[in-house]
Amino acid sequence: MSGTRRSTTRIVSMTDVARLAGVSAQTVSRVSNSSDAVKPDTRDKVLAAMKELGYRPNFAARALKRGRFNAVGVIMFDLGSTGNLRALEGITNAASEHGYAVTIGMMNWADKPTLAETVRKMKDMPVDAIIVILEHKPLDFDTFTPPPTISVTLITTAGSATCSTIDSDQYGCSRTIVDYFLEHGHRNVHYVSGPEDSVANGERERGWRETLEAHGLTPPRVIRGDWQAESGYDAGLQLAATPGCTAVYAANDNMANGVMLGVKAAGKRVPEDVSVIGVDDSLGGVVPRLNLTTVRLHFSKVGRMAFEQTLEVIEGRRSEITHQLVPGTLIERDSVATLR
Repeated sequence: MSGTRRSTTRIVSMTDVARLAGVSAQTVSRVSNSSDAVKPDTRDKVLAAMKELGYRPNFAARALKRGRFNAVGVIMFDLGSTGNLRALEGITNAASEHGYAVTIGMMNWADKPTLAETVRKMKDMPVDAIIVILEHKPLDFDTFTPPPTISVTLITTAGSATCSTIDSDQYGCSRTIVDYFLEHGHRNVHYVSGPEDSVANGERERGWRETLEAHGLTPPRVIRGDWQAESGYDAGLQLAATPGCTAVYAANDNMANGVMLGVKAAGKRVPEDVSVIGVDDSLGGVVPRLNLTTVRLHFSKVGRMAFEQTLEVIEGRRSEITHQLVPGTLIERDSVATLR
């Protein structure tokens, strides 16, 4: 009789692996769960049997048994941001070291999603906790309360009464930059901002303004940028023609590099005529002979710390709400002159 042969392939079980390796099913289970209670030679035999039979652990069953998926969800709104990518790198590296997987959920900020909506969608996935990387404040940020069944950690400078938060110290980096300019004799420090609705930019702008005011100085008019080098270039052309402008603080290195190019295109020198400082230290390996002084923000460390504190919550070692800021590091190069 002709016809298609029905496949007799079946799923390899833990018992099959135990039989081939000559051990108990419990030993196979321990190896699958990375237990330390298995001798190295026994573990090697079990792993060899798994490979030979093509055994794949049933993660859903394991999750039911343990009550955990060993996975965290990460919600993002922008994959192109340097800070977001490095924070994600820190999360995934730390997760991998602890045997956790990462499920990424992308949301479109143009759709004006609420925090409650984004968390609800991720909560339905097989994850044990959620980390949200926020560049902006959702409309329900101040009223959001996480579901009682899952932990939510926010990577943001904005304060939350219901969620733990962690971020780079945006305000502190501005204070460092303005103080550095003042120490070098500059009294007229201009600010080229990022987008007005950015939480990070808001804190950097506030730090710039309040540090100048604390020294009895009136902050100049803010020039609005958009994180892109082109907006920095336009600001550089404008500031090169601004009387008394000797120092420019740009809210990220991309715009700072644009400012320097704009200043030079207008016939002035950096740093002899106009000094420039940026934030994030993201241009190393991208811009040749980089001479931009900046404050390095440790985005990857922020991501790692976000995962580690989330893991403490998952494992029942942390219950309190915490708010952490990671200070930046001043990187001195050659874009600031000392005024005499």
